[in-house]
Amino acid sequence: MLQRFYPDEYLDSTYVIDFDKLYEEGYRGIIFDIDNTLVPHGAPADERAKKLFAHLKELGYHCMLLSNNKEPRVKMFNDAVNVSYIYKAGKPSAKNYLKAMEEMGTTTENTLFVGDQIFTDVYGANRAGIRTILVKPIHPKEEIQIVLKRYLEKIVLFFYTRKRKKEEKL
Repeated sequence: MLQRFYPDEYLDSTYVIDFDKLYEEGYRGIIFDIDNTLVPHGAPADERAKKLFAHLKELGYHCMLLSNNKEPRVKMFNDAVNVSYIYKAGKPSAKNYLKAMEEMGTTTENTLFVGDQIFTDVYGANRAGIRTILVKPIHPKEEIQIVLKRYLEKIVLFFYTRKRKKEEKL
């Protein structure tokens, strides 16, 4: 039952993902959450985020920001990285993940999703059939509704890591 919430990978940070290798494997589109995935909650794009998106564009990736935030927040971040975006995305509904792929010209086979929340980001991408990479939140300061979800996420991650360890032993 919990498998629907499991990411395909769980990493320390967006900034440790080997996007070059993933491109070589055939991935062409990346959908990103913003807050606590790329920058602390509410922060503008920093130099690290700007460099990341410049590198992804050089590699040939199509990128999309997918956020449940209102447009002013998403636009503020996007003005610095200049990719496409969908605001008020309604995650975990699969609808806007599918719309993002359509706009990028990618498919479930060559699209990745990177986010920091299990019950919105990962669950929605899993529902859409996209490979998911869960990253640890950048900053501990979060809105109260997210703080509450983090406690439940710890339960899911406990079983996820236990399953991964069993698989590695095989």
